[in-house]
Amino acid sequence: MVKVKYPEFNFRIKEAEGKELIFDEVRKRWVKLTPEEWVRQNMIQFLLQTMQYPAVLLSIEKEIKLGELRKRCDIIIYKDVNPWMIVECKEPNVPLSQSTLQQILRYHLALPVPYLCLTNGNSVFLFQKINNQFVEIEEFPR
Repeated sequence: MVKVKYPEFNFRIKEAEGKELIFDEVRKRWVKLTPEEWVRQNMIQFLLQTMQYPAVLLSIEKEIKLGELRKRCDIIIYKDVNPWMIVECKEPNVPLSQSTLQQILRYHLALPVPYLCLTNGNSVFLFQKINNQFVEIEEFPR
């Protein structure tokens, strides 16, 4: 498991039509504030502030095709022009299990990347593809 300290950030939150919204700094738009979105926004700030990944290399809620199905990856990080890491975010009360790992591995079939990350905000697991299999690692790559 990776130790992640989320940076302080002054999130912009508002209420509209009875719903709480949060401003996504990468997508430059207001989105519904759900527990999963809270995890995603904190992870985005970690990637931008702590890891210093450029915002232009992050794609949020990117649609991918899995056969006939259309799915959305929470965060895709690019290196140069190639997908480099998939980050799957879950609500804090959702345990990271074999089924969540299987979900991100299915995404990997459609979008092969060398790094996979699973988080529920409390726990963060990071994997690197080495010799055709994923190995758990303890630090985010630079």
